[in-house]
Amino acid sequence: MAPSDLFIIALGVFGYALVSRRGESGSLTGPMVFTAMGLVLGEAVLDLVAFPVRNSALHMLAEVTLVLVLFTDAARIDVTRLSRDHDVPLRLLAIGLPMTMVLGTLAAWWIFPGLGLWQAAVLGVILAPTDAALGQAVVTNGAIPQRVRQALNVESGLNDGLAFPVLLIVLSLAFEAVEGRGAGGWSLFIAGQLLVGPAVGIAVGWLGVRAINAAAEARLMNQVFLQIAVLSLALLAYGGAELAHGNGFIAAFAAGMAVATSTRRVLDALEDFGETEGQLLSLVVFLLFGAVLLPTAFDTLTWRHVVYAALSLTVLRMVPVALALTGTRLRPVTALFLGWFGPRGLASILYLLLILEEDGVQLGGDLAPAILLTVAGSVILHGASAAPAARAYARWIAARDTAPEDRPVFPFPTRIGHHRGKASAAD
Repeated sequence: MAPSDLFIIALGVFGYALVSRRGESGSLTGPMVFTAMGLVLGEAVLDLVAFPVRNSALHMLAEVTLVLVLFTDAARIDVTRLSRDHDVPLRLLAIGLPMTMVLGTLAAWWIFPGLGLWQAAVLGVILAPTDAALGQAVVTNGAIPQRVRQALNVESGLNDGLAFPVLLIVLSLAFEAVEGRGAGGWSLFIAGQLLVGPAVGIAVGWLGVRAINAAAEARLMNQVFLQIAVLSLALLAYGGAELAHGNGFIAAFAAGMAVATSTRRVLDALEDFGETEGQLLSLVVFLLFGAVLLPTAFDTLTWRHVVYAALSLTVLRMVPVALALTGTRLRPVTALFLGWFGPRGLASILYLLLILEEDGVQLGGDLAPAILLTVAGSVILHGASAAPAARAYARWIAARDTAPEDRPVFPFPTRIGHHRGKASAAD
């Protein structure tokens, strides 16, 4: 990355920071602004920020960001608190997420004749996880029933980590099909990736939290290094799993789940990161998405990619959500609301970057354009509709005296917007 690239990116971050409050309160979200900024600054328009997709700096940014996103998302959702009060997100994760993957795979297999079954599955899995940050006005609007907001919040916090092992499996099967390798050793490799990674991650999270608490109680650690120590657990889990021939990304997610059951001291330090460094990394990724990735899709874009993107943002999400919510007594408009607000964003971009970096990987030319167009459409449509749709839905639900949507649930912090006790206070 040239100094001029760094200067332009930093200037963009600084400029948006000056008007960030106004942007968050309307329909002009951070991902929308930074994607548009990247598109203008990149080779598609001004060509001021330009470097190849297969770039070591971009790959490292993708790896570090994915590790921290998986870790922090898992750490803010304490799975031990997901009792019957959180039946909606549990249904979305246990029923809706797998169905979205399956329907996405079948649709890709049908729309793109050049894709084999496992390559189609790669596309379906990459576009299954949601990103609540793209519809921030929904999960932070206190007028919307807490049960609905927390459903989207919990779903987006856990589905990227749950989808990654599935992506690892279908990606390996796609490589086998494309490169014509034999099946020998494949299942052993996958088992090692899926078992060693979580074991290392849980061990690092469990032991690390206890060491941090002991040091803090003995007054050996100051607040700044408390935050650094908590974040280092994500990198320790990643590095430790890779050294043990496991999957570092799965380890980071498992470490986050172990940290989620920790004390308020540790969780506060983690939320401090989410408010600053975490959001900065995410927005830089969206800027590079617009500057570097999105222009690569323009030359190869066809009607098939447009159709798949439209289906992915509507039918392939809404039908699984509606079926998953059967029996919850939630009103049809709520199912429609939850089905629409399934934005595809950061996780899909990062998964794609990791795939593109692999040398010699040829998984079909339709994958990248379909993913990029779907994410771009989501950034625009979900970002623009979040605030007005949230207000309209809040007015509709307020006109009903009693509704199952109004049942209170335990509040988990959102990835962006609420810090420490603010989420609870807003509820």
